[in-house]
Amino acid sequence: MRASRIGLTLSYILLIILSVVSLYPAVWIIVSSFRPGGAIYSPTFLPERWTTVHFTELFTDKSFMFGRWYWNTLKIAVFSTIFGTLLVTLVAYSLSRFRFKGRQKVLSLLLVLNMFPNLMALTSVFLLLNQFNLLDTHLALIIIYSCGAPVLGMFVVKGYFDTLPLSLEESARIDGASHMTVFMKIMLPLSKPILVNSAIGLFVGSWIDFILARLVLRARENWTVAVGLWELATNFRTANFTMFAAGCVLVALPITLVFVLLQRYIVEGLTAGANKG
Repeated sequence: MRASRIGLTLSYILLIILSVVSLYPAVWIIVSSFRPGGAIYSPTFLPERWTTVHFTELFTDKSFMFGRWYWNTLKIAVFSTIFGTLLVTLVAYSLSRFRFKGRQKVLSLLLVLNMFPNLMALTSVFLLLNQFNLLDTHLALIIIYSCGAPVLGMFVVKGYFDTLPLSLEESARIDGASHMTVFMKIMLPLSKPILVNSAIGLFVGSWIDFILARLVLRARENWTVAVGLWELATNFRTANFTMFAAGCVLVALPITLVFVLLQRYIVEGLTAGANKG
């Protein structure tokens, strides 16, 4: 009994330490966004005087197009989420419910593609975009994020579809329902948790992505917030850490809001999608 209590106490201590280590950088960024000046160093953790001037400067400074970058990122993330979720759903449903020649090869190919890091494809992606004159366009990023979604998220969604009983579809088809009717009226409503979970992953991934955005987007007015904030933090002539921290807070707001509003679907999707029928 005593040993179990000691183990439980040590577990709580470890969880507290991990929580502090995880939350401290985020809290520090939030506090720094309200600190006067632009230096990274401060003698105190909490600022002596709180200010919101950095949030205002992000949108009023003519040399810093944060509002434009924010809109660019939102546009790319929303369209990538819509098209990516649609592709993931269609591919996962097809591989889960239909038996056709080459199905196992497609599954094996998708599994193999998941074994390789995305960075290996950067050179080929750049050359393809250059050939199709898509460099420095938001359409290029939307295509990459959307078409890459089935490779990364198909198996989780397929696992969820596999858990749904075939008797539901068979009963509907006996009543004269077509494949499209079954898919739209039965499968999609039942799959809401995993689809929302998949959509959130796509939105967050495209919202915070830096590497592809930096590779594809060249013109300053086409940048996303990730590229713009990187420029703000690394350019020695315009480096302003407190403004960078304010930008990070604004970037985190949509993601935080999405997770707070849809956390129920996230938990349901993660637990159900992990069960293979």
